[in-house]
Amino acid sequence: MTSNGSASPADDLLARLPGSPDAYPQQIDLIRGAVLLILLDATAYRSASFLDDRILGPATQGVWVPVDRVVQAAQLARNLRPLHFIFHTGHVGSTLLSRLLDEKGDVLSVREPLPLRTLADASDALPRADSLLSPGQFERILQTFLRLWSRAYETTRTVVVKATSSVGRLAAPILSASERSRAIYLNVRAEPYLATLLAGENSPLDLRGHGPERMRRLQQRVTVPLPPLHQLSIGELAALSWLAESCTQRETLKRFGERVIALDFDAFLSSVTDGMQRVAIHFGMGDDARFLSMVGRSPALTRYSKAPEHAYTPEVRAEVLRDSRRDNRGEIRKGMAWLEGQARANSALAELVTGGAL
Repeated sequence: MTSNGSASPADDLLARLPGSPDAYPQQIDLIRGAVLLILLDATAYRSASFLDDRILGPATQGVWVPVDRVVQAAQLARNLRPLHFIFHTGHVGSTLLSRLLDEKGDVLSVREPLPLRTLADASDALPRADSLLSPGQFERILQTFLRLWSRAYETTRTVVVKATSSVGRLAAPILSASERSRAIYLNVRAEPYLATLLAGENSPLDLRGHGPERMRRLQQRVTVPLPPLHQLSIGELAALSWLAESCTQRETLKRFGERVIALDFDAFLSSVTDGMQRVAIHFGMGDDARFLSMVGRSPALTRYSKAPEHAYTPEVRAEVLRDSRRDNRGEIRKGMAWLEGQARANSALAELVTGGAL
C-alpha cells in the first residue's frame, strides 16, 4: 500500500492480472527476474501490429514486477479461452491473417508479444552452461505466459497469438506445453520469398540480424558444413532465412500432425474466403457464414497490415514482386543457386528445396 492507504501501481496491476487482459505482461527481463506489466485495453490490442516496445509511450502506465509474483497471479487466471497460434517464415501475410480474424468480432488477437522472443532465446540456451534458466524454470515461465495470453474479454471466444517469424523455433515447446492449442504455419515458395525480402528497404538489416541464429539452427540439421555467414550475399542470406524457417515449419508439421496446418500465402490470396474458412474451422471457430460472406471484401485486404494507414492491395504486392524480380534479378539467382547447392550437399534438404524452390 502507498502512504495514503491506496494500492501501489504494482499491486493494482497484479490484482487485475488474473481476470483481465487489460493487465498485459509486455516484457520479461530474465536478468532482473522481472516482468513489465502495462495497462492495455481492447482497442489497443486491436490497433497494435506489434506488441513490442513500439506500443510504449510517455502515457503508458506500467510497472516492473518480480517474476515469482506474476507466476503466482497467473495461477489464479480466469476467463480463459482456447488459445491458438499463427507461426510463419516472415513477410508471408501473417499480420493480414491476424487482422482478418479480428473481423469475426469474437477473437482477441495478440500480435508479436515480445516475451515470445525472449523465451525463444532462452530456449536456445537451455542445453548450455550459460543458460539463465533451468529447464524447470523455463517450463514454469512458459506456462505462465500461456495462461496469461489465454485470458479474455467477455465477448471473446478465442485468443490467437501471432508470433514473430524467428519464434517459429519455439513452436514445438509451445504446442507441447499447451496440448489443446492449434496452429497455422504460413509460408511461400522460395523464389517469391526472396523477391519479397529483397524488395524491402530494411531487409539487409533484418537478414543480417537474424542470420547468426538461423545459421546455427540450420547447421544443426545438416551434416555438411555451411559456408560462413560473412561470405553470403544478400540474396544468399534471404535464401538462408527461407531454408532455416522452412526446416522448422516442416519439423513442426511432422511432429504435431493435424494440430498444425501449412498455409501458402499466395494460394491464400487467390481465394481468401476459402482460406479463412479453413483457418476458422481449424481453430474451432465453426463455419460462420456471415463472416465468410464478408471477409473476402474486407478493407484489411486493401491496407498494409503492419501499418494500416498505408494502402496495399494484392495487386500492389504483385507489382512490388515484379519490380523486385527485375531490380534484384542477380541476387535472386544467387539465392536460388545457393539453395540448389545446399540440396545437393545435404540430402536432408533436397526434398524441402525441390518442393519449395521451383
